Amino acid sequence: MTAEITRDQIVAQLGHVPYDRFLFYIMGPYKSFNLNYVLSEEERQDIAIDDLPGPLRRLFQNKDEIDAAQALLRRFQGSLRVTPGVNAFLALDVDIPTEEVDAATQSIEFTRCSNATAFVLPFLGHNFGVGEEAGSILEALSETHGDRLIFVHEDDVTSAMIRSARVRWDLRVDTYDTEAELVEKLRRFVGGIMHRERRGELSQLE
Repeated sequence: MTAEITRDQIVAQLGHVPYDRFLFYIMGPYKSFNLNYVLSEEERQDIAIDDLPGPLRRLFQNKDEIDAAQALLRRFQGSLRVTPGVNAFLALDVDIPTEEVDAATQSIEFTRCSNATAFVLPFLGHNFGVGEEAGSILEALSETHGDRLIFVHEDDVTSAMIRSARVRWDLRVDTYDTEAELVEKLRRFVGGIMHRERRGELSQLE
C-alpha cells in the first residue's frame, strides 16, 4: 500500500509565491544527451564540431558543465514562480521516499494534485524517460485532467510519443524555438487555466 500524496504535502515543501495554491508540475529531462559520453576520443577527433549546426553542436556539451537540461528546467521554473507567481515545481522539489511511493506513481499523483502540468522536451535532453512517464500519466488521468496538460517540444524534436499523444488522448501539443518563447507559451497556458478556474469551467482545487 502506498502513502497518499496530497496538495498540502506538496505546498508545504515549496517556497512561497503569490499563488501558493496553484500548483504547476513541470516534467522534463534532468540529463542532456551528450555525444561526448558515447563517442571515443578518436571518433570525436574526426568530427569538426565547431562547423556543425547549432542543434547538433549542442550534443557535444562539455562534460564538466552544469547539465544544460536541468538548468533549463530550473530557469523557466523560476520565471514562472515570479510571473505569474504560480507554484511551479519539479519532482526533485518534493521529498517523498520512493520506498513509500515509487517514482512513476509519484508523477501520476503530482499531476493529479496539480492545477496544471507541462511535459517539456528540449532537443538537448534525454527525452525517452519523460515520454514513458507522460504515457503513464495520460493513461491514468487523460479523462479527468486532459484540459490541464500540455506537451511542449523544441522545434527540432520529433517523437512517436508526441504524435500518439495528440491522436490518442487529444493532448494539447505546442512547439518552441527559443527559451523565451517556451516561457511565454507556458505563461499563457497557466493563465488560461487560471481564468477557466475562475469562470467555473474547471474546478478549483482545494
